[in-house]
Parts: sequence; structure tokens; C-alpha cells
Amino acid sequence: MPKLPIISGKELIAALKKAGFVEVRQKGSHVSLQKVASEKAYRTVVPLHNELSKGTLLDILQQTGLDRDDLFKLLDKKQK
Repeated sequence: MPKLPIISGKELIAALKKAGFVEVRQKGSHVSLQKVASEKAYRTVVPLHNELSKGTLLDILQQTGLDRDDLFKLLDKKQK
């Protein structure tokens, strides 16, 4: 399994928008995103930090139903 990339909150939001998420609201430095799939709704909050911690990134991936490979495809980065 590839290592998680070091990305900012803005980069992650751009990737999630490519995956069909829409920005619902922003409160301070936290952006709420949502995606309604056929039978399931995914919601997450992304902090606008310069560098997201690994645990935060893993939690967001779990909340969005994406895995590491999906994230790399959305970021257009090569796996290490």
C-alpha cells in the first residue's frame, strides 16, 4: 500500500471536488464538504492547514469512502 502524501487542506479540497464533493459551508479555517451517492451521503470537514497530519488525512479518507489509491488518482501524483 502506498504511503500517504503530504498535502495541504486546499489540495485535498480540490481533489475531493474532482470526486464529486461540493462545498457546503466554511466556518473559520474548516470547510465542510458533502457528496450524495445513490444510497449514501458522505460528509467530512477539512481543515485549511498548510500540511495535514497523517491521522487527519486517514480519517477524512474513511469518512469520504475513498482509499489511498483513489487519493493518488485524484491528486495526479505518482505513488512512492
